[in-house]
Amino acid sequence: MDKQELMKRVAEDNVRFISFQFTDVTGTVKSLDAPISRLAEALDQGIWFDGSSVEGFARIQESDMRLIPDMETYAVLPWSPDTMRRARLFCDIYNPDGTAFLGDPRGALRRALENLEKRGMKYMVGSEPEFFLFRRNGGTDIHPVPHDVGGYFDFSPNDEAVRVRTELMQALDSMGLEVEVGHHECALGQHEIDFHFSNALRSADNVLTLKYTVKAIAAQHGLIASFMPKPIFGIAGSGMHCHQSLFDLAGHNLFYAPEDPFNLSSLAYGFIGGQLQHARAFSAVTAPTINSYKRLVPGYEAPVYVGWAQTNRSALIRIPQKIAGMATAVRAELRCPDPSCNPYLAYLVMLASALDGIDNKIIPPEPFNNVNVYELTREERKDMQIVELPASLREALFELEGDTVLKNALGREIFEAFMRAKWAEWDDYRLNVMDWELARYLETS
Repeated sequence: MDKQELMKRVAEDNVRFISFQFTDVTGTVKSLDAPISRLAEALDQGIWFDGSSVEGFARIQESDMRLIPDMETYAVLPWSPDTMRRARLFCDIYNPDGTAFLGDPRGALRRALENLEKRGMKYMVGSEPEFFLFRRNGGTDIHPVPHDVGGYFDFSPNDEAVRVRTELMQALDSMGLEVEVGHHECALGQHEIDFHFSNALRSADNVLTLKYTVKAIAAQHGLIASFMPKPIFGIAGSGMHCHQSLFDLAGHNLFYAPEDPFNLSSLAYGFIGGQLQHARAFSAVTAPTINSYKRLVPGYEAPVYVGWAQTNRSALIRIPQKIAGMATAVRAELRCPDPSCNPYLAYLVMLASALDGIDNKIIPPEPFNNVNVYELTREERKDMQIVELPASLREALFELEGDTVLKNALGREIFEAFMRAKWAEWDDYRLNVMDWELARYLETS
């Protein structure tokens, strides 16, 4: 899309305001809103803003930064009222001298994908973010939506959550996301909306679009949409399974090898081997909150042990069983990420891990297709060389600090800003006194 076409679409859509959007290192969406009269100037010159106010961006003495809109990301925000119709454009961030700002998560992923294209490959991702719909009960307490049928793939024509989910899918479709399916997940109040796989940059844009669209439309129904990984004790948490593949520039799936038992090429095996080798370290980015590690525990579908399989859904990486004649469908499903992550950084470290495996011919261990890893003893897992994901954000951060490949992929600016933000989060958690502690120790100590 060029400037002339974009201006024409804006006029046809009766847009009055434009939201110029980007994220900080934690994945929080930031927005600068401007009347439509500023759009032409913004497309020509960018939008200047104070980067010192954003987590992980510039210091006070070098705070001027510029947003350059990506015209391909234009979408009308369907929940905005007709009289104040708004659209959004995702932006990349630049320094005053015109160079790319190295602390921009979206820009970092874009550069990695451009380098990958020079090698003749495209990184394709289809993510499946899960979320909960809650209703407030009085003041600040929240509980799962009532009248929720509460079962995996369940249907009820009078279920309020079904009506909201249908409206969400309509909104996402109008914003250009190719929605494939929406369905109820296994937990009470839990849902999933899947969209078609795309190149990693567009897929990351889609994840952010889905998250704030779900929140906005849920709010219109008096509901709270949460992408928190484990909002309720004792039931399944919310993950963001990522279906990944590498294509050549002509559109052929480089994972596909018809003669292999799993239809996997040597490149695909290297891809899997690299991600398994770096999984403990990239968990800090793909499962980046204190709460993330309440989901990554034994007993649920979330993976805990580092390994791969075709039929075993407890594996960290699952190879969905082939569909006859569909070479393009061969993919590696990474099951440990959750929707609290910054998708740009998550995809960046996932790709870097995979490329390390490909370049260094890292061979993955044997798949555990017919093994229930949860039933193995610690000694049996050790004999099979099955390691566990980190049990806490703190453990994951130490792993990331020791991983040179991922630190180089993130770059100094992003790595330092990310670590600073996450260690602050850990310290805040460590120093707080929780309700659980009061219930357990107040009268017994």
